Amino acid sequence: MNLQSELNKAALFPNLELLANQVVEGFISGIHKSPFHGFSAEFAEHKIYNNGESTKHIDWKLFAKTDKLYTKRYEEETNLRCHMILDNSASMYYPKVKQLEIGNLNKIGFGILAIAALMNVLKKQRDAVGLSVYSDHYNFYAPEKGSERHFQMLLAQLSKIGTSKEAAKETKTYTYLHQIAEKIKRRSLIFLFTDMFQTEKEDTELFEALRHLKYNKHEVVLFHLMDKEHELHFNFDNTPKRFLDVETGEHLDLYADNIKEAYEQRITQYFNDIKLKCAQYRIKYIDIDVKSDFSTVLNTFLVERNNFL
Repeated sequence: MNLQSELNKAALFPNLELLANQVVEGFISGIHKSPFHGFSAEFAEHKIYNNGESTKHIDWKLFAKTDKLYTKRYEEETNLRCHMILDNSASMYYPKVKQLEIGNLNKIGFGILAIAALMNVLKKQRDAVGLSVYSDHYNFYAPEKGSERHFQMLLAQLSKIGTSKEAAKETKTYTYLHQIAEKIKRRSLIFLFTDMFQTEKEDTELFEALRHLKYNKHEVVLFHLMDKEHELHFNFDNTPKRFLDVETGEHLDLYADNIKEAYEQRITQYFNDIKLKCAQYRIKYIDIDVKSDFSTVLNTFLVERNNFL
């Protein structure tokens, strides 16, 4: 069976874990040789002792009570704490896609699959991952953990978003980035997936919310998602069209060629302002075309992970 072919035929997000594994294939070998560095002090559970295992962690007190051998399992120490942040507002569902496939994604689809792929790498390295999702409210929060149960719970949450039929109308990036920054107490590597479109606050205040993510000496990477052909270069055929703001409901009726040059200048200036502020705040800025592959995201992660440790 050709796995790639079968996955492309199937609905995308119910196969999220398989797709994530496929995306990172070839990227994860050689990140570091020893993901384990002993055991932490936090006890997790008992498991039955199997012949041939080390006797180091046998619980002899329990043996005295039960006459059975059990070993103590502990929460594995992690090399890295990583928190993923996903913008789940209406503008992230552009462009409209009838059937999301790995080669045909909108912004939210790309963000979900990129996060799942990064989580896959973190899982293999026994690193801890957390997730925040926001739109017009704080949709979801989970702190950083490294267990299999936690990983599956996050995957289920991402799959739920991917199969959702309705998106929130507004983006309250300013409000919720501040709240997320306050929740992440221990130093972490933070990845933010957003299109940076919002109407809640002026740009200067939005940039201050980005700056807050640097709180507690976090390292921050902004993956700026866009459909470059349309959202940056405004490449539409020159026929009368209605352009609708999916978050405010406002619309304009016009010919694309009439405003293409002015639009491209304004949007380029806005994106450059974001880049400059990120450089000022020492936030890694990566612009992502959702029609491209995932290599940029994964390579950025590997570089930033090595710099973080």
